[in-house]
Amino acid sequence: MDGTTALDNVLQQAHAVQVSSVNGVGAVGGIQVDLSDPAESAKLRTAMAVESLPGFHCMCPGDVRFEVFDRSGGRLAVVVLHHGATLRWEQWESDAVLADGRLLLAWLAGHGMPGPMQQSEADRLRAQEATEEERNWLAAMPTGLEGLADQVLGLSRTGSSPSPELLAELTDRLHLMFPDPVERVLALLHWYGAGSGRCSGYPVHEGVPGQLLGRVPIADLLAALADPRAEERHDAGAVRHLVGWKTRPHQKRDVARLPEPLRARLLAHARRSADSDKHGRAERWLTLPRA
Repeated sequence: MDGTTALDNVLQQAHAVQVSSVNGVGAVGGIQVDLSDPAESAKLRTAMAVESLPGFHCMCPGDVRFEVFDRSGGRLAVVVLHHGATLRWEQWESDAVLADGRLLLAWLAGHGMPGPMQQSEADRLRAQEATEEERNWLAAMPTGLEGLADQVLGLSRTGSSPSPELLAELTDRLHLMFPDPVERVLALLHWYGAGSGRCSGYPVHEGVPGQLLGRVPIADLLAALADPRAEERHDAGAVRHLVGWKTRPHQKRDVARLPEPLRARLLAHARRSADSDKHGRAERWLTLPRA
């Protein structure tokens, strides 16, 4: 029997299905759906149609549990939906990819369980936002570093910190492409200000320019920010760097060296941000104590 059609063969015998949330995604208690109507049965079978069995297992417990029963009340199968895209059933050696997960999410919403569809849409928007942030981050990468982009991005896939060798290679290339320290720092500030721009909870790869900035003497950083070429994009990187968590060996001392006009400029930039975490950090680090 073709594994992709095995579940459909069981569903053809189904008289009812009990649906419940595994982890709160359903947002309601269990629901019972009568499948004795051929039209209702056909809708569920179409929504649960399987495209492939690629051989992988999701590591999470899943989102929605389907208990399928025959006419006498005997349980035919227990199937769990994962992330609106795959199904787990004990009869399969791996999770199954749905032909169209949106159909099953719509079926659930139509039967009083809109949570999975709402969660899937939120996940889609987050993934879309992350892709756009990564694209902007790559566009801001200084000239000459493009050949190392895959290595740096790979840090987020593995959760690893950059190796000393990678940081050394990036530093050498930056010095080669930007012999002038002010231009080099401006390039790093622009890069660090790109992407998500967050001071915490950002992808690992976005921290790499911050680590490189942490090695820059504070005098060079101040010179770059005083340069006429310094713009909002450079201020974004400076705020992120100066108010982040342990971004410099002598962070408190270095921030204290900021001239008052520069401090006010960076604080104003942070206050314009919609990022409450960054806003709060900037207030703590950049606001001058009252006399």
